[in-house]
Amino acid sequence: MAEILLKVESLTKRFGGLRAVNDVSFCMQQKEVLGLIGPNGAGKTTLLRLLTGILKPDSGSVIFKGTELVGLKTWNIVNRGVACTFQNMRPFRRLPIIANVMVYCLSPRSMHRGEWVKKVEDKAMDALEFAGISDMALEKASVLSQGDLKRLEIARAVATDPELLLLDEPFGGLSPAETDLMAKSIHRLHKGGRFGRLHSEGPAMIIVEHKLQQLMKIVDRIIVLNFGTILAEGTPEEVVKNPQVIEAYLGKEGD
Repeated sequence: MAEILLKVESLTKRFGGLRAVNDVSFCMQQKEVLGLIGPNGAGKTTLLRLLTGILKPDSGSVIFKGTELVGLKTWNIVNRGVACTFQNMRPFRRLPIIANVMVYCLSPRSMHRGEWVKKVEDKAMDALEFAGISDMALEKASVLSQGDLKRLEIARAVATDPELLLLDEPFGGLSPAETDLMAKSIHRLHKGGRFGRLHSEGPAMIIVEHKLQQLMKIVDRIIVLNFGTILAEGTPEEVVKNPQVIEAYLGKEGD
C-alpha cells in the first residue's frame, strides 16, 4: 500500500455566515493525481488556499508527510514541498521567461535540494522544458498567450521541486488546442520524472478543473465538492455515474 502523503481532517473555513469549506476530510497517497471538481462556488479554490496557508482555517488539520501545515506561512509550506498555481497569474512581465523561473529556483528548498545542477539557469531551463515552453526562454513574459502563461506558472511551481503540486483550473480560458498542449505538459510532468530526479515519477497533484473531459484522462481519483462539503469521491468512472453529482451539475429532472 502506498504511503499517505497528505491527510486533511475536518477542515472548515467560514466567511461570515457562509461555510465555504465545511468539515472536509480526505487522504492522498504519494504519486496520486487527484481531481477536485464541483459547481461554481463549491469551495474548491478556498480549499487550495487553506492547503497552502494563504487562508487560515477556522478548524481542522492538514498533515503533509507527518507535519501539521496549519499555522505555517505560505513560504514555509512551499519549502516543505507543496507548490500551487492559481487562476490569477502574475508574472514579471518585463523580465525574460527564464528569469521568471530563476527567481523560484532560488527558494531555500530548491537550492538545498538542487546540488544536481551547477547553474540556476540550467535548473530554470529544465523546468521550462517540463512545461513545454523552453524555446521561448529569452522572450519577455509580456508576449505570452494565456496558455503559455499557464505553462509558465507550472514551470515556476516546478522550480521549487514540489512533492505535491496544486493546479487551479489549468485549462481555464484555453482553446481546445491549448488545452490539449496543457494536458500533455501535466501528463509529462507527472510521468516523465520529478523535477531534478531522473528515472522517477513526478509529484503528486491536486487539480481543480471544470473541463471534465480533459481532467478525467489525467486523474486517478476525483473528489466532488458542493456547498463546501464532499458530495462524492471515487474513480472518474464512478463519479460521472453518481446521481448526486449529476444533480449537482445539472439540477433535478424537471427543474
